[in-house]
Amino acid sequence: MSTLVALARAQALAAGRAQPITTVRHLHVHDRPLVLIPLAMAGEANAPLAALLGSAEDQPRLLVVRQPRNRDERFAFFAALAGVVVPYLDSFAGATEAVPVDRGRDVRHRFVDAPQIWVPNPGGADFLRLLGRSTRFRRTDGDFPVPPSVPRLGQWLTFLASSAEVPGSSLLVNAVQALTQHWATGQSSAEDAHFGSLFAWITDGAAAAREAENGPVAGPATDPTFDNEILAPLITSADPALSGVLRELLMPTWERMWKSIALLRTLPAGARVASRWDSDRDAYSAYVEHLIEDGSPQPRRDGAVAAAARLQRLENAAARYAVQRAFDDPLVMAEHRLTGQAFGAVVTLAKADRIDDSGKRPVLRPRIMVATTETVRVEPGATLTSPSRPAQKAKVVSVTPAATSTDVVLELSGGMGRKLVAEPGSVPAVGEQLLLTTLSEAYRPGAAFPGPDETPWTHGGPPTHHEVTPVE
Repeated sequence: MSTLVALARAQALAAGRAQPITTVRHLHVHDRPLVLIPLAMAGEANAPLAALLGSAEDQPRLLVVRQPRNRDERFAFFAALAGVVVPYLDSFAGATEAVPVDRGRDVRHRFVDAPQIWVPNPGGADFLRLLGRSTRFRRTDGDFPVPPSVPRLGQWLTFLASSAEVPGSSLLVNAVQALTQHWATGQSSAEDAHFGSLFAWITDGAAAAREAENGPVAGPATDPTFDNEILAPLITSADPALSGVLRELLMPTWERMWKSIALLRTLPAGARVASRWDSDRDAYSAYVEHLIEDGSPQPRRDGAVAAAARLQRLENAAARYAVQRAFDDPLVMAEHRLTGQAFGAVVTLAKADRIDDSGKRPVLRPRIMVATTETVRVEPGATLTSPSRPAQKAKVVSVTPAATSTDVVLELSGGMGRKLVAEPGSVPAVGEQLLLTTLSEAYRPGAAFPGPDETPWTHGGPPTHHEVTPVE
């Protein structure tokens, strides 16, 4: 927990109401999301009990497994779920747009939109991941066949669960994570996992949150008291009232989900949210192409090389997402200012026409001096950037503490054109306010990994063959 979030939690506790910790929204909110609230049976690993889902608030659809231990009923549930989810996912594979690549020398195409599925909490996302793993390899012929839509549903759920692990992705969103990224409550992080309590803290305050703790859970697990006193007798007797009881249980969560989406829409989107959604559309387009051309399910587990490459992609995405959130949001950047990774300053001197001719050819290298009253924890030689000028780098030449401020001399490069004369406005003018930080959005190239057949046998490569010397 960061210092500012801890302070916001203390303020929320004192005020009895959740406090905002961002000024903008850091995720894409779709105009037509699919809300999916899964419910599992206690004591059975990933055994579905019900699901309430739909892409319109006034049209919820309830799917129920009356006997969760009955295999036929479970797969009938999977088929019914696929009948709603798969057409929604496929509905965005229509119109495409051209995207320039290779510096405009070529183009590729991607779909103009992509789906977005909302679940109440991380447990709901994990339920979908396990459901995808248990259905994507099912056979559509032979013994115990399933409808073709069932393995297709498993492939889609596996894709969505995998995308949810990428920081900043908005294809599969859980409401608890989305809300806690933007508001801090006066309760612990563990208590925030209760969707009803978290939502009440944000909308109505602490008193309502205490009442919500006694209300229905948001799944996928159910309350033990409900299991023993209500659910078990209904399942045992195959009571037709089961559907009505489960609908009543899930409807409060359904209403909170749509209110949470509407609440997040009231926040302005961060400047870089659109570019991350473009990446989601790229991922969606690539997977649709895979389903059309190949259609094979994802492997049960990644090989050593694939796992290492995926880990690096996730690490790069996490670093990039952290920087983008800070660049988009002054409240997020404030945390970096506290730790010395950023500081605000005003330009006091500027030499925009400075030329560095110490190399093989002269290059434009303007210098500016900025003054700041904040603590500066950078050394000469460090490279800084400004969120307002992300393409421009500022190399620290010197740091000189004064009586009431600190003077920092910076040498600029990039973002000023290709000539020896800087483009108008590309060099900060005297009196301009700048925010400078060690954070950078610069592209991080991926590492070169060996092919699977070039790894040792311990990592999935070919076995080692030794020459055997015959015994005389």
